[in-house]
Amino acid sequence: MPRRDMGGRRMRKLFTPEAGRIGRPDGPVQPDAIGVEHVGGSPADLARDLTDLLGSGQVLHRLSDLVRYASDASPYRLLPQVVVQPRDVGGVAAVFDYCRRTGRHATFRSGGTSLNGQSQSDDILIDVRRHWAGMTVENDGARLRTRPGAILSHANAVLAPYRRRLGPDPASADVATIGGVVANNAGGMRCSLPRNAYHCVAGITFVLPSGTTMDTESPGAESAFRKAEPELADGLLALRSEILADEELVDRIRHKYTIRNTTGYALNAFLDAETPLEIFRRLLVGSEGTLAFMAEVVFDTLPDPGLTTVTWIATESIDAAARLVPALVDLGAEAVELLMAPALTVAAQAYPGAPSYWHTLDPKSAALLVEFRGEADALDEAEQRVREVVADTTLLHPIEFTRDEELIECNWRVREGLLGIVGHLRPEGSAVVNEDVCFPPARIAEGAHDLQQLLSKHGFLPGVAGHAAYGNLHFTLTPILSKGADKERYGAFMSDLVDLIIGKYDGSLKAEHGTGRNMAPFVKHEWGAKATDIMWRLKRLADPHGILGPDVILTTDEEIHLKGFKSTPKIEQAANLCIECGFCEAVCPSRNVTTTPRQRIALRREMARQPEDSPVLAQLQAEYQYDGIETCAADGTCAIPCPVQINTGDLMKGFRRAESTASRERAGLAAAKHWGKIERLARAGMSAVDGVQSRMDVKVLTELTNAARSVASSDLIPSVPGPMPRPAPARLPHTERQSARAVYFPTCINRIFGRDPDKPRTPSLPEALVTLSARAGMPLWIPDDVRGLCCSTPWASKGLTDGHLWMAEAICDALWRWSDHGSLPIVIDAASCTHGLLDDVAKHISDLRRTRMEAMSIQDSITWCRELLPRLSVNRRLRTVALHPTCSTTHLGLDRDLKTIASFLADTTVVPVGTTCCGTAGDRGLLHPELVVSATRDEKAGLDASPAQAYLSANRTCEMGLRHATGQPYESFVFLLEELTRPS
Repeated sequence: MPRRDMGGRRMRKLFTPEAGRIGRPDGPVQPDAIGVEHVGGSPADLARDLTDLLGSGQVLHRLSDLVRYASDASPYRLLPQVVVQPRDVGGVAAVFDYCRRTGRHATFRSGGTSLNGQSQSDDILIDVRRHWAGMTVENDGARLRTRPGAILSHANAVLAPYRRRLGPDPASADVATIGGVVANNAGGMRCSLPRNAYHCVAGITFVLPSGTTMDTESPGAESAFRKAEPELADGLLALRSEILADEELVDRIRHKYTIRNTTGYALNAFLDAETPLEIFRRLLVGSEGTLAFMAEVVFDTLPDPGLTTVTWIATESIDAAARLVPALVDLGAEAVELLMAPALTVAAQAYPGAPSYWHTLDPKSAALLVEFRGEADALDEAEQRVREVVADTTLLHPIEFTRDEELIECNWRVREGLLGIVGHLRPEGSAVVNEDVCFPPARIAEGAHDLQQLLSKHGFLPGVAGHAAYGNLHFTLTPILSKGADKERYGAFMSDLVDLIIGKYDGSLKAEHGTGRNMAPFVKHEWGAKATDIMWRLKRLADPHGILGPDVILTTDEEIHLKGFKSTPKIEQAANLCIECGFCEAVCPSRNVTTTPRQRIALRREMARQPEDSPVLAQLQAEYQYDGIETCAADGTCAIPCPVQINTGDLMKGFRRAESTASRERAGLAAAKHWGKIERLARAGMSAVDGVQSRMDVKVLTELTNAARSVASSDLIPSVPGPMPRPAPARLPHTERQSARAVYFPTCINRIFGRDPDKPRTPSLPEALVTLSARAGMPLWIPDDVRGLCCSTPWASKGLTDGHLWMAEAICDALWRWSDHGSLPIVIDAASCTHGLLDDVAKHISDLRRTRMEAMSIQDSITWCRELLPRLSVNRRLRTVALHPTCSTTHLGLDRDLKTIASFLADTTVVPVGTTCCGTAGDRGLLHPELVVSATRDEKAGLDASPAQAYLSANRTCEMGLRHATGQPYESFVFLLEELTRPS
């Protein structure tokens, strides 16, 4: 409970940062700024009603909640009146009932990666990501039963041991959820028509707007459906009869689905099924949440051959590339992607390792990225057949197949990174509008030329790319939609695009991105009056009160696609390029507790829209302190999936610096200068903690720290959320300089924190690493003066500039001295410290020191121990170990080496599906333990389902956080490596 004064007013905690210090970005006020009437968040009666209905933990009603959910990957922005997060079908049905009774409407949102405005609401927004994860493999991998909030790539990871996968594979697979994939009938690079969700979904459990819940696979489901929903069942059969009686309409529907098409409802359902429930099940695929809520989906999975081969085929023109496509498809190519030369030329500069010949490509040339999958013999044959296919084609570079996983990943990174290239090059303040259309595959070259000419006509970049095998092309527009002229230009382009795609090619206005608000006005243009009328009648049958997704798929407003655009005001340089795609969200530690990187940026942009004296600005700043700044782990993993490499942690650390005061800076500098004394005090403190928890329940310490945190800032006073490690030994192991093969710098976290309380006190980590290295004939030397020195990361994370610089210079000078001016390598025993030294320190020190840092070989203990493996022999192996690669091992590119070490020690190494940065972030996991619980939610579920014999990682504070959140005794891999290689 918050502290209150004698008058009952909420009291400010001691040492709480001043949120207003972050100010607002420089720039003009925007016309779409949120009005002051929303400063209190949701209307009080609405929030109260839904809280009574669902519970307080399932209703988000503050101003920040509404603003952060107003934006998604589309160019639109709608401010919801409230956001709800129901936990089960009963909660969803209750929201539906509330909408029917009050005349309100609701829209579903899950991953937030939809591109056409189909997951936005100006009334009730239903978040079905937070509480709707989970999946079950059935029939030895042949089927997957999954809830709508499960992430697509997680589903494929669960299926991988069975050598199975799902059909759809959009570029957003690492963040897109199953619910969104099915609701949009998403495609992807390798998703042929028989592999899409329409054809692969075998069963659905859905909730109708009426509240009726049906499982299409349950016994007697068909009769139960007819009994529960007679008007809907009879209406579906009547529509089917009407369609079948119209031969021209039947032919039209059949024709429309010979190519990719997600415009409107899936009318082919009326031709492919005969009974009401089976018709409706198919209609739900691609319905974008406008007919019912899909609570569970059952997929028929596909075989996943173990090997892959990839090559680029560069040709003189689009026409030459297109001529190769049919033959490549006939050979069984999994993917045939078309890219234009200008994009490849830019990619050559943006991506290390890209082919050098891309730098000099003729702008009129094009290339195909071709992939085959199968067993080794089949791939050998495919490669030979491809060479025969291209034998008569003039190639700009000989084809070079690769089966190397890293090279394959690099090639696909180029293809999927085109969005990032546009994001980097777009004009400031412009939107990023992603469109996709489909031509008859045989006319893709002609369609690409026409599309390029149309883009040029309206002043847009004429870059197109896409899935050549399916005639599906993508392009990106970058209008400044806050400007009237650009809005008109966009509207004119869309009108001409409709004329081109429908009038000339009879293609699809939306091939795999769904209809949304973006294409709803044009459904009739594509389908004709009769088919569109059938869609409207279908919508009224399923949703007679119109409570689901108004203006999504169908609309009476022919200009809805030109309304509700979001402005893109300038914010801090660290995040200004954000395109709000949401690719960052699945890896963010705080995703399940406060905000994500995209939401932090969306909130900051709203601050930029507001005037300086706005009450809305002040309220956003106040709520941002905890939601945005304090609960950001600043781990930087958000930059990895981000198409424009934004590290939102840098933005938050900038805000922490802005909030710092002169007294905080003095304290930070003093701490740096007296770090040796603080180490000793910290070890003494850990001894006291160990004494208390060994004699009494650790809850005593939890209650004591909670009492202190109730009066002082929780961003200053750490908690004790669970068992704490023992203190590290006061003495470091004795080593000799003379025979050393490397310098060993035991980090301060391993000089303060010892082993898990459920593990032996000895050996300590320094003792284990020294012993192990000597055993391998590679002895280490620990300098006598390592105490009092640190990698400087804690000061950087907290925004303490002076202390950070002092410690960065001190550690640089010490490393230079210890390594004999770089002649000896330096081994670091905590991955976050290695990362800090290699990535951060050099940015802040003088040129001389930077040159010295570059001259030294600083390596993590993972790299060191990986090189020791050939010199070691295991005396026994474990069956299974669970491994947690940290954010720092990922940044350093050490995950593979860490897995190699784990595999050296155990028959099976498990990294639970959904494992991300643990959120501990030094002491942030003790300051905000809820952050670690959020970050490890999926990981804990995996560990609970499949316990291991040992739990390994590579960073002490991360291991502490993992112990608290998962209950498992994580420790450095070094301990197990030392134990299992001891001489018999």
